[in-house]
Amino acid sequence: MRSTLRRRSAALALSAVLIAGLAACTPEAAPVDSASPSPTAEPDEPTYESTYEAPPATVIAPLTGEVVPDGSLDRPVLSAKIDNAPLARPQVGLDRADIVHVELVEGGSVRYAASWHSDLPEEVGPVRSVRPMDPDIVSPFGGILVYSGAQQRFIDAMRNTPVRNIIFDYGDDADLVYRGLPRPAPHNVIARVSQLVDRYAGDAAPQQPYLFADRVENATAVRDGSPAFALNLRYGQIGQSGWQWSAADNAWLRLQGGTPDVAASGARLSATNVVVLRVRVEVIQSIPTTFLAGESGTGFVASGGKTIPVTWSKAGQADPIRILDAQGVAVRLAPGNTWVELVPTSGDASITAG
Repeated sequence: MRSTLRRRSAALALSAVLIAGLAACTPEAAPVDSASPSPTAEPDEPTYESTYEAPPATVIAPLTGEVVPDGSLDRPVLSAKIDNAPLARPQVGLDRADIVHVELVEGGSVRYAASWHSDLPEEVGPVRSVRPMDPDIVSPFGGILVYSGAQQRFIDAMRNTPVRNIIFDYGDDADLVYRGLPRPAPHNVIARVSQLVDRYAGDAAPQQPYLFADRVENATAVRDGSPAFALNLRYGQIGQSGWQWSAADNAWLRLQGGTPDVAASGARLSATNVVVLRVRVEVIQSIPTTFLAGESGTGFVASGGKTIPVTWSKAGQADPIRILDAQGVAVRLAPGNTWVELVPTSGDASITAG
């Protein structure tokens, strides 16, 4: 029995020695860093900043067909009766008008109904009186009309339109229409255009009286017309005028009595478009009267050194003049300024081919 116990004790002792030896031979585990490893940084997503800028909004100038910034022409048009007697030349600001209508008056001479909207000079003149056809000419534009007076029947007719009448030496606007040119009366009345338009800036802008192409090449006369060098016009005994095409200026240059017609600024009077309309004129109580409302007729349009025959008509006083080509399609003018020559059927209008 004792012998058995001694053998068990020896076995247990030997096992303990072997376990201790094995433990001594086992290598120590590598120390573990208690801090968590940093995650690998992801690269930043590339960012892009657009450099595109939306173009400013634009509109079409109603009296020239040119592209202008939106809101820049939110103002009324100002028209004025402009003298063309020899003592009235050179006129102030006439070279900056958007549209000029030429009308026969007494003595076979002509007078202008000029309209400014997209380009406002400080002053224009000499300002003269209205005539019986002016309500038909100006009513489609609305806005303001400046004139020096007239027979009472002509003033009454002009006031019976939607146009704001401003008369020299009359009413609240007399401070802006005055005698200021160093010329003998009645050829010395000046109108302060910019100030008048500012004073009535709340009045409506004009509607488009004529149709315009988007660019010169698409104007009806340029596209379909015949080359022309000169336009020759005769209103009466002394109403001789004309236009010559200048490729260098890309414009029609005006002649008065065969000589270059210039403004007070020294600029040559010129036009992108010249519209020649043959009209009925009758002398009523010694005053030549051009008939437009309810009328129709023939004529021609000149743009870009070419001309095209047209017909025209005007329904009512406030309606614009409609201009059609030989196929009955509405004529489109080139973008730019326009002169409308209202030549009596008793006068003469001819074209010198280019």
